[in-house]
Amino acid sequence: MEFADGILHFKNFLAITIGILVLFIGKRLNDVTPVLRDYSIPEPVTGGLLFSILFGLVYAVSGVEIEFELKARDFLLVYFFTTIGINASIKDLIAGGKPLVILLVITIIYMVLQNLTGIGVASLFGQPAQVGMLGGTVSLIGGHGTAIAWAPRISEDYNIANAMEIGIACATFGLILASTMGGPIAKFLITRHDLKPAKKEAMDVGVSQGQKEVGIGYLDFLDAILAIHVCIIAGFFLNEALQLAGVQLPLFVTCLFAGILITNLVPKKFPRLTGTNWPSRKPAIALIADLSLGTFLAMSLMSMQLWTLIDLAGPILGILTAQVIVALAVNLFIVFPAMGRNYDAAVVSAGFGGISLGSTPTAMANMSAVAKQYGASHLAFIIVPLVCAFFIDIVNAIFIPFFLKTF
Repeated sequence: MEFADGILHFKNFLAITIGILVLFIGKRLNDVTPVLRDYSIPEPVTGGLLFSILFGLVYAVSGVEIEFELKARDFLLVYFFTTIGINASIKDLIAGGKPLVILLVITIIYMVLQNLTGIGVASLFGQPAQVGMLGGTVSLIGGHGTAIAWAPRISEDYNIANAMEIGIACATFGLILASTMGGPIAKFLITRHDLKPAKKEAMDVGVSQGQKEVGIGYLDFLDAILAIHVCIIAGFFLNEALQLAGVQLPLFVTCLFAGILITNLVPKKFPRLTGTNWPSRKPAIALIADLSLGTFLAMSLMSMQLWTLIDLAGPILGILTAQVIVALAVNLFIVFPAMGRNYDAAVVSAGFGGISLGSTPTAMANMSAVAKQYGASHLAFIIVPLVCAFFIDIVNAIFIPFFLKTF
């Protein structure tokens, strides 16, 4: 921990420790607040938003900024997506083929609508189209990383001095909205259509109450960690090979693919040093997925510096209000019917709530919260991460320069 020039900086160890504390506080708040629990608001969202507000109050009273080193957080994302790959089966991938294509097509069409909405609302405020793009797929579907990557270019090429601030503000508010809309959407659809899982299955993320009572052996947990590390090593080499071929992908994407390949290409009974079968869909893998995703999202939300967004709240509020309306309409009237109007479709809709305005981890956290309350959905946990962790970035890399030049 360091304090200099009015900034209190927490390094990795303390940052992840506070993140775990935030996650526990979010869980306790959800336990005692029925409305949060009933609407499947993810526990890290509850705790993370609370702490980001508290840190904002500290700044307002004392002028001290609180910031965190987040390298450890980013590795938790690699852990999480590796567990999703380990849990993926060829059978589910084949079953998810058609729904995957449908969701991808809908998402691409939605990305066009999101950019047109941002540009249209920006024009009403007398702002150039590029400001609207910063309130479109640059920051919403693209998230903080895409906003940070494109803002300097937009600032330089189109003379928008505060492009970075606008992009980060939209991405931050979008993350908050996405974190809180997925659960209510799923609850509305599940309640209205009386939906239930087709059959009771093991959880993809987290463990059931019964599993918590029985417990997970330390060797099961260690075996799961070993399997995850094997996949991460394979994913790292795959990432390096793709970079040499000129293809840039985030490490968590190649680790996801490595988990899928190893799970489905290596025979289930293949002899292992641990003396156990490959831990696909085992409670230990689901538990590690829950811990890594929850801590990642808690750290992401608690580290938001809300005081930096106040000056931009007005115009951005107008853009985001329109974007929320469009996202809800597409989700309820297009995504849910197209995905089959069943329980899986409702869970996918919760994930799409995260995709539409937030990020891949937000989508997964939304679905995880819904699945813990109502039941597992393997289909949703296969197709949503493939769409939002891989295809979206490719499409967005094409759309952003096209819209910037066209409008």
